[in-house]
Amino acid sequence: MFDVIVSVMDAGGTFGVAVLMFLENVFPPIPSELVMPLAGFTAARGDMTLGGAILAGTAGSVAGALLWYWIGLKVGEKRLYRLVERYGHWLTVDEDDIGRSTAWFRRHGEWAVFLGRMVPGIRTFISIPAGLAGMKMTPFLIYTTLGSVLWTAVLAGLGYLLESQYDRVAAWLDPVTWLIIAAVVGAYLWRLSQGKGRKARPDS
Repeated sequence: MFDVIVSVMDAGGTFGVAVLMFLENVFPPIPSELVMPLAGFTAARGDMTLGGAILAGTAGSVAGALLWYWIGLKVGEKRLYRLVERYGHWLTVDEDDIGRSTAWFRRHGEWAVFLGRMVPGIRTFISIPAGLAGMKMTPFLIYTTLGSVLWTAVLAGLGYLLESQYDRVAAWLDPVTWLIIAAVVGAYLWRLSQGKGRKARPDS
C-alpha cells in the first residue's frame, strides 16, 4: 500500500495530493496523518517540491473546509440535523459529532477554526459551526489556511526528513499503512453497525 500511494502521488503530482486532502476533509477515507508524510517523502525523492506538497495539501484541506462551511452557512441548523438524520448513517455522522464541533467553536470563538484544523476528530467538522454562526468569509479563510498550512507542513516535513531511510521506512510503513486503512474501514463499519447518524434531535 505504501508503494501504491506513492505511485498515485508520482502520477498525480501535487494535484493528487490536493485531491487526497480534499477527500480527507469531506469524508476521510485516508487520514491526513498518512497522506502528508507520504507527500513529504515523495518530495524528498525529487518528484515534487516540499513547498509544492505543502501548498497542495493546504489547498485541498481548505477546499474541504470551505465545503463544510458553505453547508453550515446555507443549510442552517435545523435542516442540517435533518440531513444528518437522513444521510448521516452512511457518513457515520450524527448529532454528537456536530455538537462537539459546535461546543469547541463556542468555547474558543473564531480561534477554534485555527486550532480545530490541527485536532483529529474536530478538524473535519469545525467549519460547520463557523458557517452556522455566520462567521465572515475573510477571517474564516485566514484562520483555516493558517491552521491547515501548519498541520500539513509539520506532517510533510516529517515525511521529508525520513527520505534518507527509504528502504527501512518502506519496510515498516507498508504494513502500518494497511493497519491504518483497516482501522479506518473497521471504525466506519462499526459506526455503521451501531446506527451512527440515525438518531434525530428531539426538536428537529
